[in-house]
Amino acid sequence: MDPLVHLIDGPRARSAFTLRVVMSGAWGVHIRDEAALAVVVVTDGRVWLRREGAEPVLTGPGDVLLVRGPEPYVVSGGPDTAPTTVVHADQRCVGLDGEEVRLTMSHGVGTWGNDPEGTDRMIIGAYADTGEIGRLALSALPPLAVLPAGSVDASVVALLTREITTARVAQSALNDRLLDCLLVMAVRSWLEAHPDSAPSWLSARHDPVAARALDLVHERPHHPWTLDSLARECAVSRATLAARFQRAVGSPPMTYLRTWRLTLACDLLLAEPGLGLEPLAARVGYGSAFAFSAAFKKHLGTSPSAYRRATAEDRPDPRARAGRRRLDAPVEAPAYG
Repeated sequence: MDPLVHLIDGPRARSAFTLRVVMSGAWGVHIRDEAALAVVVVTDGRVWLRREGAEPVLTGPGDVLLVRGPEPYVVSGGPDTAPTTVVHADQRCVGLDGEEVRLTMSHGVGTWGNDPEGTDRMIIGAYADTGEIGRLALSALPPLAVLPAGSVDASVVALLTREITTARVAQSALNDRLLDCLLVMAVRSWLEAHPDSAPSWLSARHDPVAARALDLVHERPHHPWTLDSLARECAVSRATLAARFQRAVGSPPMTYLRTWRLTLACDLLLAEPGLGLEPLAARVGYGSAFAFSAAFKKHLGTSPSAYRRATAEDRPDPRARAGRRRLDAPVEAPAYG
């Protein structure tokens, strides 16, 4: 199993914001939703994307864009078309006059734009937060990754489009899984197309010893690993493991293990708020809550409890977002996004 499997498993959509956008004419949307990651698939027409300090990027049918946040960006029908609408962090959409345009730009289930028959069309999916493991995985990507048509399976895009625009039972859950599928295919495709720019820990799969060590660490972080025991499992000497792991991954095995354990701990602190420090410590390979807390504070500069409180206050909660209005939601309907 290659290292990407463990890391790409982090970004999981939960009541993610997904929408079909239809536009025509001189249109532009300034997206300031502060999402950690956006997946944009152009299905028809031409769409330009631009970010501050970067050249505008032109995309066409089938092209996929991975946009790392939370910095804002603009999608438009021209390279310098001024935005006429702004999407804010709560998915509230307003015109240049500050008035909401959610209703006037809504065209049925899951469809939004200035023209229901618009020739410029795209699917947008936004991850409000990707978690610590997800951030580690997505750090392999540039701020904007553009993948040409054919990089992802068109049938998945078609299925997601159909589900977004059809009000059916469990629609949100299925949309999330399809969005995850698109993300995995897109990240994999980008990394395969840019092997020289991929981080060293991804290249480790080409070294069977380093790859085996990574598998063991990722699959059993709770195990009381030492350099000796890890080397025995890899059927090499301590010196061989240390040298090959350092060369392939860029850090010593035990250093990587510590970082991975604490990365997992960050996600567990938020994903399971009722989990005490003692059982949490055991799950990530520490013999006691005291040892875990000391390592956590040294690594992040704050205690696990303080991290849990502070991050939970700032982190978007999908359940809380369930009460917000979607751009395409009718006034009387419960909305999410």
